[in-house]
Amino acid sequence: QVQLVESGGGLVQAGASLSLSCAASGGSFTTHAMGWIRQAPGKEREFVAAINWSGGITYYADSVKGRATISRDNAKKTVYLQMNSLKPEDTAVYYCARARGTREQITMDGYDYWGQGTQVTVSS
Repeated sequence: QVQLVESGGGLVQAGASLSLSCAASGGSFTTHAMGWIRQAPGKEREFVAAINWSGGITYYADSVKGRATISRDNAKKTVYLQMNSLKPEDTAVYYCARARGTREQITMDGYDYWGQGTQVTVSS
């Protein structure tokens, strides 16, 4: 199995930026696509961004396009999510997840391992 540990969340003001990290260990990382998914209070989990196994293909939810950048460093077995111009509606627990295969996934069932999540709170 693979272990995923997110970090970098926190409390920020609207308009600020955050960089989230997800460190993988204990399993396969380089041959899998990765994704970021968030869940706000009272809402279902929402896809945020995904990146294919090599990092050459990325995909973003409309809600974060232009503000978010997903990247990965396979040598470090780490995936990142840089978010700029944060909005209160970005407030959520952000989860890192490993896709079942090499191609980026946008639905929850496309992922087989999940991190514990990191809280992002954006104040207005």
